Amino acid sequence: MKPFLALALPLALMACVAPGIDPVPINPVPLEQCNAAALQGLVGQPGSVLNGMRFSIDVRVIQPGMAVTMDFMPNRLNIWLGTGNVIERVTCG
Repeated sequence: MKPFLALALPLALMACVAPGIDPVPINPVPLEQCNAAALQGLVGQPGSVLNGMRFSIDVRVIQPGMAVTMDFMPNRLNIWLGTGNVIERVTCG
């Protein structure tokens, strides 16, 4: 019975993680590092405005419910889309 408990405890703890919570880096990167500060005007705009834009750095467009990797790249621009395809956040990472 003890091996069962040893396996069940980690599984039970994993079930306590709330879905949909975005990982936040321990040391957030300033928005200037990936030019996100200059792009804050995109927040509230439809995601379609990104179609004609060109970026000179890595960009990740994150849609609701989309699986994303946990790798943190401070020079990467993250554009978070919300429901209705509206840009909710522009961050580095």
